Order: sequence, then C-alpha cells, then structure tokens
Amino acid sequence: MSHKVHPKVFRLRDLADWNSRWLDKKNLPQYLEEDFRIREFLEKKLKDGILQNIEIERSPGKVNVIINTARPGLIIGRGGKGAEDLKKELENVLNKAKKTSAKRELKLEIREVRNIWTSASLVAQWVAQQLEKRIPHRRAMKQAVEKVMTNKEVMGVRIEVSGRLGGAEISRREWLKKGRLPRQSLRAVIDYHHAEAYCTYGVIGVKVWIYKGERFE
Repeated sequence: MSHKVHPKVFRLRDLADWNSRWLDKKNLPQYLEEDFRIREFLEKKLKDGILQNIEIERSPGKVNVIINTARPGLIIGRGGKGAEDLKKELENVLNKAKKTSAKRELKLEIREVRNIWTSASLVAQWVAQQLEKRIPHRRAMKQAVEKVMTNKEVMGVRIEVSGRLGGAEISRREWLKKGRLPRQSLRAVIDYHHAEAYCTYGVIGVKVWIYKGERFE
C-alpha cells in the first residue's frame, strides 16, 4: 500500500498557504471549533457549485472571513442586503461558539473566482452535480476534462470517480487524465479537491487534480 498525502498539505511550506491563518495557543480549542462552525454553516447556506473555499484570518479583536466564490453577486444580493444578512447570521454562529465575553469585530470579504475551470474545487462540484442529475459518469468526466484543458495556464488534469457507478452492485473506480501531472514533484503547482455526489443508489466520490506548471524560488 502506498502512503497517500493531500497535495496541498504536501506543499504547504513552499507553494501553498493555510486556509486558517492565526496562532493562539491559549484559545486554540475555542478557535478551532469556531472555524469548524463557520465553514459548516457557509457550506450549508451557500448553494453547491459556487463556493470554492473559505479562508479565515484572525487578529486581536477581529475575525476576517474570506469567501472565494464563482458567483459573488448571488451572495452579495441587491444593494448588499445578502452580504449583510449573511454577516449577521455568522455573528450569531460565533456568539454561540465563543466561551468568553470579549467583543470581536467580524469582517466578511467576498472574492470572485474569474474562471471556474481552473479551480479543482468548482470542477469537482460540477462533476458531482452532473452525476446527481443521472448523466453518465464517463460523459461528465470527458466534458470536464475538455473544458479544463482549454485554459492556457492548465498543463494537465486528472478526474477520478469511485463508488457504485451507474448503479452497479459492486463499487469500482474509474479515472480520466489528459496532459502532464507530476504528483511527486514538490515544485509542481497542483490544485486538488474531493467532492461527493449523493445519488439514489449511493454516494459517488469525485477527485480532481489540476496541474498549473512549476514554480521555482
């Protein structure tokens, strides 16, 4: 058995950064719980296919939540009402989770993802949505690979699905690859994400790797 490592964790020191950026040894359990609750709430609140990832930054008396999304207008709403309502709901989530009476300022930042086909997270969610609509998995994988490879910055892509594909009794794994994908090179910039499709016959796992070239110091 090979030892499998998350591509982002593998490159944290050199190429990638943490999604939660703060350091507090005293309040570590409380802040970890708050981060978990924030992400859990936003993933349920926002519709599938528009949320790339959530970044959380902390400083004394301040919490900054950064939402990277493909459709910022859908979250912001008309006149910014949607963003204000979302901020109030997030403040209620933080108030339930916190154990101290200290006041903290919550800042909500919404960033747009220009091209969804260069984001492994959004591509994986798109493939999962296609599977939930009962589109054949080979067709969904082929369409996603072709759309990803039309971008100049992408040099390789791999999409893998596993589970009871097509409603078969025995689960199996299938994958499709195009271009280069050096998963063992630390200087290779690889975007990875795992999503799940909830079908009537079971859960189908979707994994996406997108290779965007190499980065040198």
